[in-house]
Amino acid sequence: MVMVQPSGLRADARRSEEAVIEAARALFAAEGIDVPNRTIAETAGVGVGTLYRRFPTRADLIAAVFRQEIDACAAAADELAATRVPFEALAEWLRRFAAFIATKRGFSAALHSGDPAYAGLPVHFEKRFYPALDGLLDTARKAAVIRQGLTADDLVKTVARLVSPEDTGLGQRMLEVLIDGLRAD
Repeated sequence: MVMVQPSGLRADARRSEEAVIEAARALFAAEGIDVPNRTIAETAGVGVGTLYRRFPTRADLIAAVFRQEIDACAAAADELAATRVPFEALAEWLRRFAAFIATKRGFSAALHSGDPAYAGLPVHFEKRFYPALDGLLDTARKAAVIRQGLTADDLVKTVARLVSPEDTGLGQRMLEVLIDGLRAD
């Protein structure tokens, strides 16, 4: 009897899918999104046919990687809130968000290409990131460790403008200036 996972995939198919996404994530971060599918499949330890069965187009694979990274970054907020003092939880999450942005070489052009595979990603981003950041901001406000009046939207847009995949280090230094400037007087 074949064991089927809740997602509808057999356990071995789920492992292969996860291996492909992880390989793609690492290769996209290192080389950009134009890395060949054959390289992704080899790195994942699967055949090219396996990659194409689950991700028929490059856009499907890019969207899957992007969605997984959104989820992981958003989930880090809960972990940080549980293990750090409020200001440090917020600061570390902003650093993780900046790292998320910094590893997206080539993603912007792809995401703005009009390909339907990307259609749901902006909504997914907002549904995951904004509540995660709002929770950290609320906790920091209650602890009176940050300036009042800051919104998740302010910080998401500011960090996105400070840090880019082509960053030479200035964006990361400016991020630290931003984080320091968040402190309550």
